Amino acid sequence: MTTLSAAWEWLADPAHWSGPDGVTHRLQQHLYLTAVCLAIACAVALPVALVLGHLGRGGALAVNLSNVGRAVPTFAVLVLLLLSPVGTWGSWPTVIALVLFAIPPVLTNAYTAMRGVDRDVVRAGRGMGMTGSQLLARVELPLALPLILTGVRIAAVQLVATATIAALAGGGGLGRIITAGFNLASTPQVVAGAVLVAVLALVVEALFVLAVRPATRTARSGSTG
Repeated sequence: MTTLSAAWEWLADPAHWSGPDGVTHRLQQHLYLTAVCLAIACAVALPVALVLGHLGRGGALAVNLSNVGRAVPTFAVLVLLLLSPVGTWGSWPTVIALVLFAIPPVLTNAYTAMRGVDRDVVRAGRGMGMTGSQLLARVELPLALPLILTGVRIAAVQLVATATIAALAGGGGLGRIITAGFNLASTPQVVAGAVLVAVLALVVEALFVLAVRPATRTARSGSTG
């Protein structure tokens, strides 16, 4: 029996899908952690990127600083947080590490999208008497929305893949299936956990692509209406 077939048998066993350690519960934990971290990252990065992109000042510095986080492994950040006083704050070390990981793609894409808006369109809106906030909400944001949502999508998929580190800090999620497999020396369980994470990432990618299309069409039609 190959490892893949053994992993498939592990996934096909109903006993592995129920209970507090089952796939269903771990999947719910994984999705919840991903959603929370993505929401926090967007709440932090998007306002900064939109304002700086609208003003055209300070954005390059903010993007470069956020991209420094890409050079530091998320696992290393998690370890440092666990060794600091923050390590006693329950699941917050994992959340903070994942949020720091998700901010760069959201911030970079949003700022780039704002600066990529056609300046002639912006000048035309200003010539019509629009205020700065009106230009941002009615002209720049709708035109920048596709690339902004691309950044959010990238961050979401990366979070799904990286949220497995929560298991290393005693948290939940699909990573617990993988770590349990290592502890039991069960290669099929490890592979099954990895397959679940990969499939979930692909599903999230597909859902974002489907959700972005109508949102983008609506935003563009609103900006030209």
